Amino acid sequence: MDNITHTLTGVLLGRTGLKRLTGRATAALVIASNLPDIDSFISPLWGEPSIEAHRGFTHGVGGMVVLPFFTVAMILLWERLRPGKIAVRFWPLLLVAFIGGVFHSAWDWLTSYGTRLLEPFSNQWFYGDAWFIVDPWIWIALIVGLELSWRAERLGRNWQKPATAVLAIICVYAALNLGISDRMVAAARARLAPLQPTMVVANPEPLVFWRRQIEWRNSVAHGSATYDLLHGLRFDPGIEPNRLDDPRFLEERRTQAKIRAFLFWSRMPVVVERDGKAYLTDQRFSGPSSSRRGGPFLIPLG
Repeated sequence: MDNITHTLTGVLLGRTGLKRLTGRATAALVIASNLPDIDSFISPLWGEPSIEAHRGFTHGVGGMVVLPFFTVAMILLWERLRPGKIAVRFWPLLLVAFIGGVFHSAWDWLTSYGTRLLEPFSNQWFYGDAWFIVDPWIWIALIVGLELSWRAERLGRNWQKPATAVLAIICVYAALNLGISDRMVAAARARLAPLQPTMVVANPEPLVFWRRQIEWRNSVAHGSATYDLLHGLRFDPGIEPNRLDDPRFLEERRTQAKIRAFLFWSRMPVVVERDGKAYLTDQRFSGPSSSRRGGPFLIPLG
């Protein structure tokens, strides 16, 4: 998810009471809630494309174990330079850093982009398909939770309860969205049974959490549909070939590292024609705007 969400989550976690455990606890939570995304920035240093490195080791069990120590090291260095009023304790600081990292990976898993939760033991991708990568409803909940907690503290009341309650509401919201996606995938699979789909994905959309863009494919073709809880399932016209036998794609797959990196990440790869040119893309991110944006989800072939 976006780093605004990760940052606000770190602050909210502190307001649930974790900031009482040690000095600099909130700072550690904010750092740990964002640190896994460093993979996109440092991967070019060893020549690995960011699309291949992102959501790998730093988001998996390896990163959950290793990165808290980096967070603690940064905090202790800062504490040495600028001592705070509250004593910093190593083990409680390590604990809150671990919690911040776990929430980062959990929030990212709930998107359709994917996360390799078992790295470095397995490079398998996991997808929650529960919410869009930027969810304003979560922003609102986090901001409201923080404001209620700060207000309660100013009034001398229990400031942990509002933050804990809002965190619980977000977790319920996540579970609700997981259920919505599962229901919609099951309904789409039932309707698509004659076409023998090999994969059906309920892609979350921004704001309208009760709605999904359904992407489906079989061994030779793919299509899409829209499903919302109010109007049901509506298939889009037309079925497109996957074109994974395109000679341009097969040639560049053998010779181009960027193509292999994209395929390592891609969940639903297809070759599309745009303005007379062939591109490798992913169904999840191949809407009409993709051809205008270009970028990492649209790789030219030939």
